[in-house]
Amino acid sequence: MEKSEKRRVVVSGLGAVTPIGHTAQASFAAAKEGSCGIATITAFDVSDHKVKLAAEVKNLRVEDFLDKKEARKLDRFTQFALIAAQEAMLDSGLHVEREDAGRIGVTVSSGIGGLSAIEREHSKGLDYSFDRVSPFFIPMSIGNMAAGHIAITYGLQGMCTCPVTACAGGTNAVGDAFRLIRDGYADMMVCGGAEASITPLGVGGFTSMRALSESEDPSRASIPFDKERNGFVMGEGAGILVLEEYEHAMARGAKIYCELKGYASNCDAYHITAPRPDGSGAANCMRLALADAGVQAEDIVYLNAHGTSTQLNDKAETGAVKQVFGAAANKLQVSSTKSMVGHMLGASGAVEAVFTALSMHNGIILPTINYQVPDPDCDLDIVPNKARTAEISLAMSNSFGFGGHNASLIFGKL
Repeated sequence: MEKSEKRRVVVSGLGAVTPIGHTAQASFAAAKEGSCGIATITAFDVSDHKVKLAAEVKNLRVEDFLDKKEARKLDRFTQFALIAAQEAMLDSGLHVEREDAGRIGVTVSSGIGGLSAIEREHSKGLDYSFDRVSPFFIPMSIGNMAAGHIAITYGLQGMCTCPVTACAGGTNAVGDAFRLIRDGYADMMVCGGAEASITPLGVGGFTSMRALSESEDPSRASIPFDKERNGFVMGEGAGILVLEEYEHAMARGAKIYCELKGYASNCDAYHITAPRPDGSGAANCMRLALADAGVQAEDIVYLNAHGTSTQLNDKAETGAVKQVFGAAANKLQVSSTKSMVGHMLGASGAVEAVFTALSMHNGIILPTINYQVPDPDCDLDIVPNKARTAEISLAMSNSFGFGGHNASLIFGKL
């Protein structure tokens, strides 16, 4: 199929639950002000843990959004996904009963799935009997259940799947949904990612890898591209987008935030956790996304970086950007919203896609907060500490995951 024959895809609905807001709009407004969602962990006692901080979703009354009895059968990551999907579906104005439900699908990632359910039920099995674990244990814990519950809730009968590509998962979910619509297999997709792994085992596992920041100062914990960065901060939440074929959206008078123009995914094939030091895998992914969108690197105004606040990632990503953008890297505006919401694992790319779409729609580039000490190895314009007003015609969002997974999205203004 020639590029000219492929269908256009737009963003017509957004939803999010993040450490700085319970909706996409509230989260974006907080990010615009540079709010930091990082604080001492409250989910469990951290007195004997090296890592004390995380970016938790705060003060969320799940029963305000979901039936209380049904919510008890869901792991926290699925609750987040359903709440974000509820917002996105309402925002889209979609009436499923007026559509062909077989042409609407779901692609929602989770990097780990129901880790809290796994820990809780394993403890119960050790204390009593494994025959006495919850009958809902399996459907609470498996990673595809956020996607499954969204499809069941709204009666969406198209393809329903869950990409599991670690920290690239949310971006892969959005990109895979984009391709399904563009290539004619669906008219609309509900897509994104959800994660809730701020648990003793989750935090302990990343701590033992020496991946997490052990800072006890929230303002010096998640500090992407700062020379003093020392690891990422765990986040949690969900980001959900409604993608739609352009003519379909226009015919029903949908609100359109922006166009999704290109997507690419590849693999470093290098190491289970570390990126290629020269950033070549990420660079090739960005080049493929640009080619898929039919645009030039120098035309990209804003890049929402993966920007994890680890020594290896931020240096490698900076190198990758310079390889792809060349001299244009000097004028490219780059920021890492993980400085505010932490690293949400399989939800991170989805929330960053929501932020990128809203940045384009509102003409606001979100900041990289708590930036203090410049690093010559990360000498991009990272929009330090303060949001900027800018006309964003084209934007890119990057995600890179353990296992060498790379994914990039290209957004365009209509």
